[in-house]
Amino acid sequence: MSEIIILFLGAISAGLLGSLTGLGGGVIIIPLLTLGFGVPMHYAIGASLISVIGTSSGAAVAFVKEGFTNMRVGMFLEIATTSGAIIGALVSGMLNPNTIGIIFASILLLTVILNLKGKPDHQQPIIKGSLEEKLKLYGNFPDKGVLKSYSARNTIPGFLMMMFAGAMSGLLGIGSGALKVLAMDNMMKLPFKVSTTTSNFMIGVTAVASALIYFQRGEIIPVIAAPVLIGVVVGSFIGSKTLMVSKTKKLKTFFAIVITILSIYMMYNGINKSFR
Repeated sequence: MSEIIILFLGAISAGLLGSLTGLGGGVIIIPLLTLGFGVPMHYAIGASLISVIGTSSGAAVAFVKEGFTNMRVGMFLEIATTSGAIIGALVSGMLNPNTIGIIFASILLLTVILNLKGKPDHQQPIIKGSLEEKLKLYGNFPDKGVLKSYSARNTIPGFLMMMFAGAMSGLLGIGSGALKVLAMDNMMKLPFKVSTTTSNFMIGVTAVASALIYFQRGEIIPVIAAPVLIGVVVGSFIGSKTLMVSKTKKLKTFFAIVITILSIYMMYNGINKSFR
């Protein structure tokens, strides 16, 4: 019982840190479970995926209501992310836990770098006869009381990047939000608010696709997943309220340093075959 309470409190911290940094709770949950509690890597990934579904679902509803999320772009790109997630989850079952730990640490470092980069706000007009017009990958969003129009660009490169993001989500049990935003913001030139909110909507759907495979393999253990899910949701809620009164840039820099140290430690343990 005491271990479940400690796990619950750890999950609250993971949700809090994840929401403050924008990296999601999964980046903390995996090291917490594997290094802190000695949970086998695949069981830790299964629990993390469940927490990703929970945290994404709550925020996604609010963003859709506010008119930021582009449902059409999201559903189109979900073809790529869910395909990638299924492939990633299947590959995960074949890989050694230490190999997954090394990949996790590498992606975590990349995620930190992408999260710290400046985010230019794109606002591209619709090009007549383009692939984006045919697929209707455009829309508008509210900005200070004004509706601003935009259209996607570079759909094919963005689609392929989304497939990679989905594969990393299924393989590592994280939301891969930074990779999804990279595809929509940097490649497809969507406005940053649209990219982040649409990414949040997609994360949960992607996680469901891979979680089903982990569940079928018996790698989602309720006694681990339940306290993790509840704790991360509570932590994310606290984080969202704290974020409003915090100096975001300083917080992100501080936690980026913490997560970088964590990822190096994960890589060290993977190389030394400490995971099981």
